[in-house]
Amino acid sequence: MKAGPISIPQPGKNMAASVPIDIIQGLGYCESAMSEITRFGVSLDSGLLHQFDSLIGKLGYANRSEAIRDLIRDRLVAKEWESGSADTVGVLALVYNHETRELTETLNALQHKHFDLIIASTHIHLDAHNCLEVIIMKGPAALIKKTSDCLLITKNVKHGRLITTSTGEHLD
Repeated sequence: MKAGPISIPQPGKNMAASVPIDIIQGLGYCESAMSEITRFGVSLDSGLLHQFDSLIGKLGYANRSEAIRDLIRDRLVAKEWESGSADTVGVLALVYNHETRELTETLNALQHKHFDLIIASTHIHLDAHNCLEVIIMKGPAALIKKTSDCLLITKNVKHGRLITTSTGEHLD
C-alpha cells in the first residue's frame, strides 16, 4: 500500500479531504467505536418519561440513547463489583489532619501492606493542617473494598469515600 504525500490542511478545510483515504483508514479514523447498533422500543409511563427527559436535559445528554447506554453501563459496573472477583478500579479519597500523631505513618503502612492493589496515590495539602490522599487501586473488587475499609476506619481519618468503576475491559 503506497500512498501519496500528505498535505497539511488549511484552516477551514476538511482534514479528510487533504489526506489520502488509505492513510486515514490505516490510522483507524474510519473505524466505528461501537460494534453493531440495535434499535429497540421501551414502554414507559408518560410521567416517568417526562421526568427522565427533564433529568437528561439538565445533565446535558444529546439524546435518550446516550443516557440509556450510560444507565446500562452503570448497572454492568455495579454487577462487576457485586461479583467480588472481577478486576475493577477503585478511587479512594481520604481527608485527615496530617498533624495527628502517627496517622500519616499508619496510613502509609496500610498502603504498603496492599501495594499489589495500589497503582497510584497522591497527597494534596488542603490547608495548613488538612490533607487529601487519593489512592487508586486496581484488582478484585472484594480486595479493593476490604483495603478501602481498612483505610477508611483508621482512627482520626475525618472523611473518606470509595468511588467504584470498571477497567472498561467488558464494556462497549
